[in-house]
Amino acid sequence: MKLNVKRTVLVGFAFLAINSFWQMYDSLIPKILTGTFNISKTYSGIIMASDNILALFLLPLFGGLSDKCKSPLGRRRPFIIAGTLFAVVLMMGLPILDNSYYTAPSSTKTLLFIINLALLLIAMGTFRSPAVALMPDVTPKPLRSKGNAIINLMGAVGGVLYLLITSVLYSKGRTEGLEHISYVPIFAIVGGIMLVALAVIMLFVNEPKFCKEQAEYERQHPEDNLNVMLDDGDERMPDTVKKSLIFLLLSVAFWYIGYNGITTWFTVYAEEMWGMQVGEASMCLTVATVGAIASYIPVGVVASKVGRKRTIKFGAALLALCFFTAFLYTLAFHEFHFMLLVLFALVGVAWASINVNSLPMVVEMCSGSKVGKFTGFYYAFSMSAQIITPVIAGWLLEKISYKALFPYAAIAVAISFVTMCFVNHGDNKVESKIGLDAFDMGD
Repeated sequence: MKLNVKRTVLVGFAFLAINSFWQMYDSLIPKILTGTFNISKTYSGIIMASDNILALFLLPLFGGLSDKCKSPLGRRRPFIIAGTLFAVVLMMGLPILDNSYYTAPSSTKTLLFIINLALLLIAMGTFRSPAVALMPDVTPKPLRSKGNAIINLMGAVGGVLYLLITSVLYSKGRTEGLEHISYVPIFAIVGGIMLVALAVIMLFVNEPKFCKEQAEYERQHPEDNLNVMLDDGDERMPDTVKKSLIFLLLSVAFWYIGYNGITTWFTVYAEEMWGMQVGEASMCLTVATVGAIASYIPVGVVASKVGRKRTIKFGAALLALCFFTAFLYTLAFHEFHFMLLVLFALVGVAWASINVNSLPMVVEMCSGSKVGKFTGFYYAFSMSAQIITPVIAGWLLEKISYKALFPYAAIAVAISFVTMCFVNHGDNKVESKIGLDAFDMGD
């Protein structure tokens, strides 16, 4: 059995579009809120957190709705079409309102901006779970870690595309001395990227055909289905599988609590404890990101050889060790050292080991008819963690000590290692190939 790499890459264009948007959203919306509309950092932070709060409800909801969709276009593509088109239209209103407010400020324009932003977040929430669910929809269960590795890589390409375009459009030479910067060009380009990705999905991803092939594969391999078929044709999840799912979702929450606690506060921590400038601190996070990107494909291959659970446990152990090592470094040194870059490269490897395999394990526990719903469960737990951890970690820094940040993250990730020990379902069957054949993922 070989992964259809070409098909997986084409499916990954949806994730590329999503990541391009969120990279832009996280980079520019805070600047617009505080710089143009003069909204306080506290209220801007609340607005920025609203996407995660909305995601708690929208992602499981629309993931489940897409499972029940019976459109001739497939279950996921109608949501991807509608969500993308509405999002592109709504997102173009943001820089226009930004420029208009700068020219002639008014409370009405501020209100319109907030309403526009809320509608945009809802539009993005309608198709994120369906877009991510499309990969497991068309990929046999044993190959989903490899498939998820490619999907993550496509998402990274989307983020890098945005960063490269922004570095050219808004270089120091182009923006120095300007009182106000118009973001219409970059919003239009990202909107164009999203529309091109949508065109690829519509033209080259024949969802009904691919899903029919996947359904035929599942029919021929009933041993891959963990659930019990009832007399009325419905399915019931056995208690043992349900227990594994609960512990896996708890693991997802705990490793996100640890990882995002660090990424949220690291630049502040590094400046206070190690005397690093923002650029140096950002370089550490960039190295971690590059380390993860470089590891996506190898990690997917390794998981097919040794199993997803073992690969995730390795990643959790390595991540907790890296965070604890950073704590020990803080006790011994008070300035930046290049070895920190090596440490953060290992953080990237650890995060890739976890991230590539966790979603496939979640959707492994459901039948093909509920992939969207279970994808929503995964995002509900990961988003919940990303909502609470900046608050908890920030409180620790303010009320306890800056030194508490890395132990906090290490303990959270260590707990995820423990909860993973109770996950006994959702793993892939280990391949028996040896040598170069183990890296063969087909055309």
